[in-house]
Amino acid sequence: QVRLVESGGGLVQAGGSLRLSCVASGSMFSINAMGWYRQAPGKQRELVAITSSGITNYADSVKDRFRCSGDNGGNTLYLEMNSLKPEDTAVYGCYVRTTRGDGYWGQGTQVTVSS
Repeated sequence: QVRLVESGGGLVQAGGSLRLSCVASGSMFSINAMGWYRQAPGKQRELVAITSSGITNYADSVKDRFRCSGDNGGNTLYLEMNSLKPEDTAVYGCYVRTTRGDGYWGQGTQVTVSS
């Protein structure tokens, strides 16, 4: 089992920046991928960044604006979001996948971008 707790969401004006954090605990030894998702009202959940084997892939909608990184201990994941747009408004959460293929999703933190 893996527990994920996100923080750092809030209200920001268009063009602004936010940094989200996610602390993971539990069966960390089994994690082989970590990333971030978002879900806007009435829309499907979307993976915006996923890191595996040292390589991070980003959704086209956030590429060059968002950056996913982690600390040296490997249990904290960050999402730096720049040049935010109103369409980035969503609940953002972190995601991990284990070597068994199990996926864990955090509850998320609200990000609201005003125009």
